[in-house]
Amino acid sequence: MTTFLKNHKNSLLLIASLAVGSIIGLILGPKAVILKPLSDIFLNLLFTIVIPMVFFSLATAMSSITNTVRLRSILMAMLGVFIVTGVIASAVMVVGVTVFNPASPVPLTSLAPVGLAGGSVSIADKLVHTFTVSDFGELLSRKNMMALIVIALLVGFSTSAAGDSGIPFRQFLASANEVMMRVVKAVMVVAPIGLGASFAYLTGVFGPELLKTYGRAMALYYPVALIYFGVGFSIYAVMVSGWSGMRRFWKCVIPVSLTAFGTGSSIATIPINLEASKEIGVPQDIRQLVIPLGSTIHMDGSCLSAILKIAVLFGVFGGHLHGVVPITIAIGVALISGTVMSGIPGGGFLGELMIVTLYGFP
Repeated sequence: MTTFLKNHKNSLLLIASLAVGSIIGLILGPKAVILKPLSDIFLNLLFTIVIPMVFFSLATAMSSITNTVRLRSILMAMLGVFIVTGVIASAVMVVGVTVFNPASPVPLTSLAPVGLAGGSVSIADKLVHTFTVSDFGELLSRKNMMALIVIALLVGFSTSAAGDSGIPFRQFLASANEVMMRVVKAVMVVAPIGLGASFAYLTGVFGPELLKTYGRAMALYYPVALIYFGVGFSIYAVMVSGWSGMRRFWKCVIPVSLTAFGTGSSIATIPINLEASKEIGVPQDIRQLVIPLGSTIHMDGSCLSAILKIAVLFGVFGGHLHGVVPITIAIGVALISGTVMSGIPGGGFLGELMIVTLYGFP
């Protein structure tokens, strides 16, 4: 028992803080807004360190890889895993929406016309603004994370290509990366307070309204997501490292999962994700390259929600998501939404727009 508590103390502490926060939120109700500053302080600290941490992590990983064959292997394996798990997640939700229709009957007359705020923007323009920025200072915003990743990869690759001349800069990147990891540890000390306050605020202020508005969809999404997370990721861990790998995974993943659940941001999980993957035993070059990229372009949760929203669209407009062709198209759209478009602002909306266009929904 003592060993268990020692090995899982961080996870248990976070679980306890979320439970206490939820209880406080239920008791205080809307008055829980007084705890929002504590939540904001923690989230602001996380989001502030994300930009330099992602830059130094990716640049360090790229600069330290001198074996181009290994780099190519890592990238190809990463893309393969992203695609395969995205398809599996989408297929799991297809089963879910087939068993339980998430669409409540909604009269079409009650649906207000939907327009694109600020005028029409082409997909080409969105891609340009997602992967590049017009000024260096814009890289310092987490809203431009994909552009930062591109620059970090270029800096790391150029440092490696510089050979002996790039050694001092490579050492600087490695040193800066280590410092940022220390900053992450310092920030995570206040995680129980920050996440507890966040849950209290969300439960007290938005809980009843969320249950009223999204109850039917939530009743399907969360159980399916939890089943996929618990069963699917256990299987993935066993496939990679056997039963011992699964035990290491579950020992380290709980704090990451609770941070994701409490913040609602994959980017916010990058710091603790890097620490967890290190403890699991993931090689440094892999974790520093894959985790920042995966937090931006690998969203199994987005694949799950995309299928759910597509099923809701079909239901609202009097149809059902069934048949080989519609399901195949829906899985393709979900995969695009959870990978390619997940790093694009409004990418999920564009994904669902594909379905509306393909099937001629008004």
